[in-house]
Amino acid sequence: MSVSLKQIRYFIAAAETGRISQAAVDLNVSQSAVTAAIQQLEAIVCARLLERTPAGVTVTMEGSRFLSQGRQILASVAEAVRGTHISAGPLFGTVRIGVTYTVSGYFLPRHQMRFQASFPGITVELYEAPRDVLERAVVDGALDLAVMLVSNLHNNAMLASETLLRSPRRLWLAPDHPLTRAERVHLAEIANYPYVMLTVDEAKHTSMRYWNALSLEPRTIFRTSSVEAVRSMVAGGMGITILSDLVYRPWSLEGQRIETRVIENEVPSMDVGLAWRRDTQFSEAAKAYRDFMRFAVAGVGPVRPPVGIDHRQRSDEAIEI
Repeated sequence: MSVSLKQIRYFIAAAETGRISQAAVDLNVSQSAVTAAIQQLEAIVCARLLERTPAGVTVTMEGSRFLSQGRQILASVAEAVRGTHISAGPLFGTVRIGVTYTVSGYFLPRHQMRFQASFPGITVELYEAPRDVLERAVVDGALDLAVMLVSNLHNNAMLASETLLRSPRRLWLAPDHPLTRAERVHLAEIANYPYVMLTVDEAKHTSMRYWNALSLEPRTIFRTSSVEAVRSMVAGGMGITILSDLVYRPWSLEGQRIETRVIENEVPSMDVGLAWRRDTQFSEAAKAYRDFMRFAVAGVGPVRPPVGIDHRQRSDEAIEI
């Protein structure tokens, strides 16, 4: 059977926002169009991809797997379309890119491989460093661009930024944890249980902002810069944590299951994006890199079709899988 790109886009929008209504706003379509597309997709793949609740939707285990594959499909399509607009003459040069730890481990590789395949004449020099170091390097001109957590960006006066991906944060916990009984959990409930705190990429500072906003504090039993350590400890039932969907995997290295729950309180998303000096004059290589990342990741997130578009599935939108 065939799956349309529209169905994949609508599912990804709903999965990333956690609400059909918000997905409809982002896509500029009706809620019924989003709901119908997702129901059609679930029927085709013979699996429930989203769990519906009065407060929104959450991604199922099958939905998590399809979400990753769906993003890859849309990114590949976006890359193919973009290829038709590439200049006939090959580009050459060097572009210096700074990345933070989370970006280099969980976001950049698949896009980097595609960029190198599309622009073999451009040399990309990658540098991994903390956010504050990258900001100084971009301002000083030592780096052309940074791919980083722009939700943590400080120097907004000197730096321009653009969000590429918004990754919701959810509660991670072992399958037998008491909080799995509810679909949505309050921070006040989470505060009652042992907590594993990730510290890399200013994760502790970011998390404490939303804890402090409610005059709450997690019962932290361990702090670590290793996502895999957090994953293993949560799966083993030693504690719970709040982390973004970008770094979520349903299994630990030991093969133990990890589940997620939606947090009822306002918890900010983790936003990955590009940052550059406001007055910079991009080289052709840097322009190519910036535009490629914009286009490739745009294929992953919500797309705004024109108002009045015919939402009936068209044969030229379908792809065989």
